[in-house]
Amino acid sequence: MTRSGNGAGKLLPFVGMIVAMLAQSGSMVVIKVAIDDINKYVMVVYTFVLCTILLLPYALFLHRRSQGPPLNFIVLCRFFLLASFGSLGTVVAYVGIDLSSPSLLSAILNLLPAFTFVLALAFRMEEVHWRSSSSQAKVLGTIVSIAGAFVVILYKGPSIFKTHSPNFSNQMLQFSPQLNWIMGGIACVADALFTSMWYIYQASVGETYPDIDVTVIVFFQLLFSTVQCGVFALFSVRDLAEWKLKMDIGLIGILYQAIIATLLRYILCMWCIIKAGPLFCAMFQPVAIIFTVWMGAIFLGDDFTLGSLIGALVIVIGFYAVQWGKSKEEYEIAKGVQHLDSESLSHGVPLLQDSNT
Repeated sequence: MTRSGNGAGKLLPFVGMIVAMLAQSGSMVVIKVAIDDINKYVMVVYTFVLCTILLLPYALFLHRRSQGPPLNFIVLCRFFLLASFGSLGTVVAYVGIDLSSPSLLSAILNLLPAFTFVLALAFRMEEVHWRSSSSQAKVLGTIVSIAGAFVVILYKGPSIFKTHSPNFSNQMLQFSPQLNWIMGGIACVADALFTSMWYIYQASVGETYPDIDVTVIVFFQLLFSTVQCGVFALFSVRDLAEWKLKMDIGLIGILYQAIIATLLRYILCMWCIIKAGPLFCAMFQPVAIIFTVWMGAIFLGDDFTLGSLIGALVIVIGFYAVQWGKSKEEYEIAKGVQHLDSESLSHGVPLLQDSNT
């Protein structure tokens, strides 16, 4: 995969991820407002249905023009698995926002690099060298990030600023406010885990099928997510009255979720991952905290508590420790390659010389 190193090659992914984070933050606020008028699982299904319909003509047109591999059974199975991570993340994100707040989800999503590192270790994609400062930073940053998540979930603390109390009277699940917050936090952690899997597997799919257009990959993600979430929602929501669309905030929420939060964000994230890599995209997650906290305070009247502030700061510290360790590791690898290259040239030996000659 070729990643551009010029100014435009760096600026465009930067702008793309800023727009994606704005779309994500707005999505969290819209979900919190809309689920008072529409069942959250029904909203997920209608969102994916609308996205799939909107993207269908472009996907068909681009795939016919492309020179990519045929969409055989193995390719479609990979797209189905990719969609599964996205579907699971979307459903638990809606549950987490319903039970807690958008700012909590935004803070906990900073666990993405930590989860990515743990998963990479589990699948032997990463190695830990305990004497290496880069490995120590990644391990310590992972532990700090997870500790910060526990702070956000288990400790709310006093409000730093308060506007008005949001109305939770229409929530489907009614528990004590503290239990709601804890269960919502657990759902948010699950979203971070599934999103991390989604990022990793997106990068794998993009490298395996570089000739398939991003829009085509996103279309099949959305198509399979529609099927997956539709089956789940049919079992979860038996009342047909809840499936009827009305001219209310629920319909506006579906339109925003489909066009901006899902379609635009999926394409931007997939394109930025291919151009700059999953870690580059993960580095923008703390920006979403700022957007989400202010949107939540302005549009929802959410309280911004001391626990959320402390936990978010701890998570961000861990986040950048992991990023620093990863960046240093990549620099050391690149430096080692350059050293080998210069040694080969100084001895007049080709770098890729066959050992048998």
